Amino acid sequence: MNAERIVRIVAGGFVLLSLSLGVAASPLFVSDKFLWFTAFVGLNLFQSGFTNFCPLTNILAKFGIKSCSC
Repeated sequence: MNAERIVRIVAGGFVLLSLSLGVAASPLFVSDKFLWFTAFVGLNLFQSGFTNFCPLTNILAKFGIKSCSC
């Protein structure tokens, strides 16, 4: 598994978790402030598309996980 795929999986998991904790209709609702985390993840993905900089990719590289050479 390459770093880009892991980043997508982690980002998707964070979005789903923060939405389930931040939306009042959810049975797991804690606080609507979790929606700020959803926005942070989305903004990070957005800027990563333009700048090709992603902190998680750098962390994964330190653990020896290679980027896609597509």
